[in-house]
Amino acid sequence: MKKQTLALAVCVVLGFTGPRLSAHESTYAQVDTRHGPAEQMPWGIAGNADEATRTIVVSTADNMRFAPGDIEVREGETVKFVVRNDGKTLHELVLGTQASNAQHAAMMRKFPGMEHDEPHMAHVGAGKAGALVWTFNRQGEFEYACLIPGHYEAGMKGRVRVLAK
Repeated sequence: MKKQTLALAVCVVLGFTGPRLSAHESTYAQVDTRHGPAEQMPWGIAGNADEATRTIVVSTADNMRFAPGDIEVREGETVKFVVRNDGKTLHELVLGTQASNAQHAAMMRKFPGMEHDEPHMAHVGAGKAGALVWTFNRQGEFEYACLIPGHYEAGMKGRVRVLAK
């Protein structure tokens, strides 16, 4: 009994509370290229900047719109997105499906202060720029969105069409 009590006390002191799920975990596996190989998402896979075939600048603003609002790429293309925040508030660009972004937006409303660190997301402070690199290896129509609470609901989203090679 003393050993069990001591083990419990050590776990409490060290902050162990059992398995935890981050606020970002969803039905899709999260990608973290710093800790191993990238994982395939329904909308593609984290890309290598050295393999980017083009750079697309996407501007965000406080009018809750992206410019451009529609992007076309070819299947297999690796794109570097430079996300420029021309507004006075934090914005982000999150690649995903309409369903995954809607699910994530709902999570953001519940946990507005949660932090992001996935390769399919770029968080950009006012007047700053950020970047992400993505390989679109699946055909289809996908979405990019700002999931800051209220921004997605105000229509801050765009479309990526991945055409055949």
